[in-house]
Order: sequence, then C-alpha cells, then structure tokens
Amino acid sequence: MRIRLQDVAALAEVSEATVSRVMNGKTGVSATTKAKVVKVLADLGYEPEALRTSPRVGSVGLVVPELDNPIFPAFAQAIESLLLSNGYVSVLCCASRSSATEDAYVETLLDRGVAGIIVVSGRHADVGGDHAHYAELVEQRVPLVFVNGHVAGLPVPSVSCDESAAARAAHDHLRELGHDRIGFLTGPDCFVPVIRRLAGFTDAAIKSGATKHDLRHLVSEAMFTLEGGDAGARRLLDHGVTGIIAGSDIMALGAIRAVRQRGLSVPDDVSVVGYDDTPLMRFTDPPLTTVRQPVRHIAQHAVEILLGQIGGKDFDDSEFLIEGELIARASTAASRLALVR
Repeated sequence: MRIRLQDVAALAEVSEATVSRVMNGKTGVSATTKAKVVKVLADLGYEPEALRTSPRVGSVGLVVPELDNPIFPAFAQAIESLLLSNGYVSVLCCASRSSATEDAYVETLLDRGVAGIIVVSGRHADVGGDHAHYAELVEQRVPLVFVNGHVAGLPVPSVSCDESAAARAAHDHLRELGHDRIGFLTGPDCFVPVIRRLAGFTDAAIKSGATKHDLRHLVSEAMFTLEGGDAGARRLLDHGVTGIIAGSDIMALGAIRAVRQRGLSVPDDVSVVGYDDTPLMRFTDPPLTTVRQPVRHIAQHAVEILLGQIGGKDFDDSEFLIEGELIARASTAASRLALVR
C-alpha cells in the first residue's frame, strides 16, 4: 500500500511538513508530536529508513494477557495515552494462551530496542509461574514495571489495586443491605490478585460471624469467563447465598444468568457485585454494582515510575497499592430476609 503524506498528516493531526521532518529524521519536532506521527506510520505498517537506523528511545513495550476482558484494553488505552503525551509510542503485545508467550514477546521487544517494558497482569501475577526472565531483565538493567501483581525478592516496582480492600468493601456493602449469607465467586487461586481478594473476603466474612466450615461452602472457584461465573454461581446458590461477590464483571454477568435460570431475580432474590467497572456495566440489565479498578490512576503511576527509570532516576522497588471504589447500582438491594425482620 502506498503511504501518502496527506494521509499520515490527517491521521496524526499535524501538517504534511511535520510528517516529512519526522520521516526524514529532521529536528524541530517535539517528542509528543513525533511520537504521534511514528505511531500512525507504525499502524500503517511503514517505517522510514531514518527512523529504522536511529535509536528507538521513543518506544515502550506494553504486555497484556488478553483483550477479550474489557479491563485489559482499558489499561492499554490509558497507558498508551500517557506514554504518548510524554513522547513515547507503546508497542502492544497480547500474550494470550493462543498466541506467543510472554517470554517471546519480551525478546521481540528487546530486539526492537524498546526503552522499557510495562507488564499488566502477566506471569508476575502467577505465584507458581517462572519468573526467571524477569530476573534477566533486571540483570540487563531494562526499565520494568509490573501492574497488578508483585514478585517478592525481585527489585521491580509494581502498581496494583488494593484487592483485599476491594473484597472487604464489596462484603461490607452487602452486609449493610442485610445479607447474612454472602458467597464469593473467584478465579484460580494461583494468581496474586485472587489470593488477595480471597484474603479480604475471608477476613470480612469471619468478622461477620462466618466459620471456617461456612467458608468451604461460601467460596466457589471458576474461570474468569461468563461460563465460569455461571457455573461457580450455581454452586453458591446451592448453598443458599443471597449475595454474590464476583472476581470480575464478566463473571458477575455469568452469575446473574445463573440466578435467572433458577427462576430467581436480581436483585430481589440475589444481589450480585462485580469487579473492574468496565465501561458497559452501567448499561447491563440490571446495571451492575461493582468495585471500580482505578485504571487511570494505576496507569499514571506505572508510566511515571517507568519514565523515571528510563531517565536514570532511583526508584522504590516496593509495591504501590491504590484503593478501588465501590460503585452501587441496581444489581444489589436489601435482602428480603432483612426486610422481613
């Protein structure tokens, strides 16, 4: 396909003269404007010789696990926007089960000479995962930031939502509505965010009078999918829960389907709380009560930390936890049992 200056200029919202300067490696273009033009050229599959032979100090690798779950495109968009405003172009890699592995993508990013890498919910979030390639990146002094997960013992800064606090907030919300029997629908317990949410739920449930025996029937593990939410919610409904806290918005929608297939109503019979607050949750039927991940806030911290590393600044390799926000909508209501009392 022939690339025309006017097309690139229109997409990048700059003049044709600016595009020409960028393509020919000329000076006099701001880092932010250059990044916009380079991104458009990359999207069109074109790389000028002047850029190919110059150091790629303006690109940052961004690794996400999938794009099916709307929370990951939200993170990618927020991080990309923040990087662009600082003169960097993001190179997005989706390390899903059906595509290349995270290791392979990282190697490709390093071959492309990226200035740093941000990994969102990657292998660092898997407590049983192989973290050797992270240690190699540290040894090579590659600027690196983790989002939503942390590897103890590795000097890599990370930024996460406070998962334990999120689970407690969801539990407290249902308790305030009079629900005494609250179930927790969670993903596989090999992941750091899952472990933390489970700890928060367990803590809140025990403080509310639940026993360890109760918890065996109030926690249901499933996959982070609509079908997983459906199957996991059925097990909780078998044990008489009137409130369900799900590990993601997608799982929560599966739980709502399971409730309705039992001939019950949400929220009249069973209240459901999600997690993430992805964009369409306010438009579901009913609009979903959920704990909002502070995506923009997390992205801003991650980008600031990465750019600081790129700039040679000392960094704190501890984990930054940012609290989410419970957004109450129509999928939760007062328990009928509480109204009777």
